[in-house]
Amino acid sequence: MLYQIYETQRSLMEPFADFAQAASKLYSNPLSPLGKNAMSQRVSAGYDLLYRLGKDYEKPTFGLQTIEVDGTQVAVHERVEIDKPFCELRRFKRFTDDLHTLTQLKGQPAVLIVAPLSGHYATLLRDTVKTMLKDHKVYITDWKNARLVPLSEGEFHLDDYVNYVQEFIRHLQGIYGNCHVMSVCQPTVPVLAAVSLMASRGDLTPLTMTMMGGPIDARKSPTAVNNLAMNKGYEWFENNVIYKVPASFPGAGRKVYPGFLQHTGFVAMNPQHHAKSHFDYFKDLVKGDDVSVEVHRKFYDEYNAVLDMDAHYYLETIATVFQDFKLVNGTWNVRGVDGTVELVKPQDITNTALLTVEGELDDISGSGQTKAAHDLCSGIPTQQQRHIEAEGAGHYGIFSGRRWRDVVYPEVKAFIKAHNTGTVTVAAPAAPAAPVPVVAMAEAAASTPHASAKLPVKKSAKHKA
Repeated sequence: MLYQIYETQRSLMEPFADFAQAASKLYSNPLSPLGKNAMSQRVSAGYDLLYRLGKDYEKPTFGLQTIEVDGTQVAVHERVEIDKPFCELRRFKRFTDDLHTLTQLKGQPAVLIVAPLSGHYATLLRDTVKTMLKDHKVYITDWKNARLVPLSEGEFHLDDYVNYVQEFIRHLQGIYGNCHVMSVCQPTVPVLAAVSLMASRGDLTPLTMTMMGGPIDARKSPTAVNNLAMNKGYEWFENNVIYKVPASFPGAGRKVYPGFLQHTGFVAMNPQHHAKSHFDYFKDLVKGDDVSVEVHRKFYDEYNAVLDMDAHYYLETIATVFQDFKLVNGTWNVRGVDGTVELVKPQDITNTALLTVEGELDDISGSGQTKAAHDLCSGIPTQQQRHIEAEGAGHYGIFSGRRWRDVVYPEVKAFIKAHNTGTVTVAAPAAPAAPVPVVAMAEAAASTPHASAKLPVKKSAKHKA
């Protein structure tokens, strides 16, 4: 009933939002008689703010058309490589007619980025993808909004998530011989499970796993998110946050955890910050600060766009990760596509290097939660394990923004490069190539067990934590 009430309210608000948008343009147009009023700028800003508070936010696009590789503009073509009922595997293929750049691109490692399925779309990792594309062949999991998936496609469970990841890894291995896997936040747990199952069967495992800000062991430094999941019983979540999709959507009747509830939870974590951000947006509109206005719009276009999650997947994640801690307790059994049930044993991983990344100020996944993967993966030699902590970085800062680009990414790039062996690449025409600097990541990692580094951040008055 709550979902239906929300949709009814949204439908009623839609014409008012459209009116506010039109009024904002009318008062801001210098050719309009209303635009010549002394208060027109403030009135226009007020209507614009009303429009953005009342509008419906659709799924954003990645919008990556070109990237720059060593001073050369390279075209990017986005396409769906594999289309599953609940997820699309997207590839960002790069094109150039510069022979030297083409040779360089073909020799770069392939990386599967597993995006979180926790309320936002994969486009939240746009900056991650854009940065990685300079030095890697990039694929990403683009999870679908459960309310758009017909009931005929069946249910989606946490086990299905793990099976999807294994299928995507094998797809890249079939093309390149092997690949690297990067998981951001929520998928660190199912990705570790997927690689563990592959290792237990004796299958080829990825060359590296990069795990960033994820709840591998949610018992360590619990955050507000962890406390909510741990302090409420399974039945509470089942009875209070699960609703059926209304009849107006293709997935009508499917039980989901609605995206609007997740968005409400995000905002409730720091309501003062969001209120101040919107007030600042109003003031920037009045002042005509177009740069700040555009930054605000881009952020909230992404932040306010949310998706529904299948109820089975959501509830099983709550129980497995935050209540029973099955991964760290060694009690997690996953059902494969053939119906076989297998125990997740991270200690069986031996041939995959492990890099974990945490943010010093992360309020989503607390300190030590991601680093716990090293204790679980006891079969990985210590010289192939590395942990870094980004000083001054919050949760989003480790995969997006200045800290990601200037502090975290260079470490990720070097780690992948140091362990990029045994891959198959397509032969390219011979061309003179500039010398490539040697990265001493392996030697640095071997100097101490579970080599750990705390990455400093250049601070300025504008970019303080």
